[in-house]
Amino acid sequence: MKELVEYIAKSLVDDPSQVHVTRIDRGDNTILELEVAQEDMGRVIGKNGRVANAIRTLVRVLAAKQGKHITLDIV
Repeated sequence: MKELVEYIAKSLVDDPSQVHVTRIDRGDNTILELEVAQEDMGRVIGKNGRVANAIRTLVRVLAAKQGKHITLDIV
């Protein structure tokens, strides 16, 4: 899952070297924190948050197929 988020984010940004995904496990929940360069935040979030919501939807669907609960935070 972490690799998927990283791949999508690197495809969207101008500076892929600044993309970092951190996985935090808290019991049954997993939190993925996506960090990108300040200049690329708009590309990852998108107009009205549409790109970020699309990425979150993909993550949720794949997590549900695996029987997990994963949340994506963009920091």
